[in-house]
Amino acid sequence: MTRIRKIALEEHFMAPGFERYSKSFLQHIDRAVYAELARRLADFDEIRLGEMDRAGIAVTVLSQTGPGVQGEASTSLAIGSAQENNDFLAQQVARHPTRYAGFAALPMQDPKAAATELTRAVRQLGFKGALVNGHTRGRYYDDRAYDEVWDRLQALDVPLYLHPIDFPSAPVSFEGHAELNGATWGWGVETATHALRLLFGGVFDRFPRLKLILGHMGEGLPFQRWRFDSRFAAYPHGLTLQRAPSEYIGRNIVITTSGVCSPAALAGAIAEMGAEAVMFSVDYPYESTAVAADFIEAAPLDERTRALVCHGNAERLLKLDLA
Repeated sequence: MTRIRKIALEEHFMAPGFERYSKSFLQHIDRAVYAELARRLADFDEIRLGEMDRAGIAVTVLSQTGPGVQGEASTSLAIGSAQENNDFLAQQVARHPTRYAGFAALPMQDPKAAATELTRAVRQLGFKGALVNGHTRGRYYDDRAYDEVWDRLQALDVPLYLHPIDFPSAPVSFEGHAELNGATWGWGVETATHALRLLFGGVFDRFPRLKLILGHMGEGLPFQRWRFDSRFAAYPHGLTLQRAPSEYIGRNIVITTSGVCSPAALAGAIAEMGAEAVMFSVDYPYESTAVAADFIEAAPLDERTRALVCHGNAERLLKLDLA
């Protein structure tokens, strides 16, 4: 069958040795499932490219699977690990330069080092931005110390993809329900909360051209835009913003469809944010490439909107020339 051309932005790999950061996650996975995930995370030639071809994915933007360097306790080791990751990824992209692009890992333990590594990754390695696996050991990026990173992202005109991670400590409301603390619910809540910290912390007022990408259909934020405006107006707690909260969601915060293959959710997100704020993704290898591709091609969209979501928005945001 003829496929619609696609770009996928939340697609993961595992650099050699980075398994050490994923032990707490992997201990909850069946061994056979883990073995298959590990095989796919380490593959750059056969499995991944074959699935891309069958799904019509022209370019995949690769990023280190979580928690990556955000799980490193030592700042100096985090800096070295981020450089190691990015050099390894650059080698894989160079082997398939028309099919792969890269998002940098950043050592957010040290904002200055993170800004420096971002600059190297973009200017020297040709990466299209960065993906950070959530907070760094409980430190959130609305902290003014991270303005150096936000300033560099804006100056380089590249986005940051904010990917889920565990809560620093599980909320009391999750006690006795481990299933709530991960991908089913907790990761999305934690990531959405982090994004709102950035919004209400004034990051987008200080850096108005900044672009933050959220996966999983925006971690639920698009569907609460009206309520954010209503309740913030009623209870501002002394905060002021240059815009209504809803205006940042779609303007500064853009989303991907990764891991949410729901036509109704897609239609709602586009209705809330606009067609130019939503991009296709799979969440490989944790979700099915075939299911994601079939979903976006069958979704009830006009062809202009489908082209924007499948590839046009990513081409513009990441400055990809696929002609």
